[in-house]
Amino acid sequence: MEAVRRSSFSWRNLPALLVCIVVCELAGIIPSILTANDVATWYTTLQKPAFTPPSWVFAPVWTTLYLLMGVALYLVWRRGDKIALAIFVVQLILNAAWTLVFFGMRWPAGGLAVIVALLVAIGATMVAFWRVDRRAACCSFPTRCGWGSQPF
Repeated sequence: MEAVRRSSFSWRNLPALLVCIVVCELAGIIPSILTANDVATWYTTLQKPAFTPPSWVFAPVWTTLYLLMGVALYLVWRRGDKIALAIFVVQLILNAAWTLVFFGMRWPAGGLAVIVALLVAIGATMVAFWRVDRRAACCSFPTRCGWGSQPF
């Protein structure tokens, strides 16, 4: 019974799915627009480790990650778990805050503090999502959930 209910998707739910995706994408887009000048100027002057990916990688990777967060949000929203949704909102705010603190305020130590809080919030989100809909938790951390072994 559970698997049937979780796997059903109606086209009338498409607007809700799109809203969830747009909300998450905006959490990434708005701070990046606000800090674009800082990324182009201040960030380029920082000494970065050799394993720092090239700049062109960030846009497609983060767009995909925010898309997956939107799908996860939709899956949990459908189930109506207010606690899981609240935890998600906290981590989404921290996601946006990191960009504003690190790049916008040019404050690496503050960015580190936000990252620590964000990691805790992501962990809490994954636990809460796992309890509501495991697919949502997998969207939060796809490599740990065996994507490809199960149909989405």
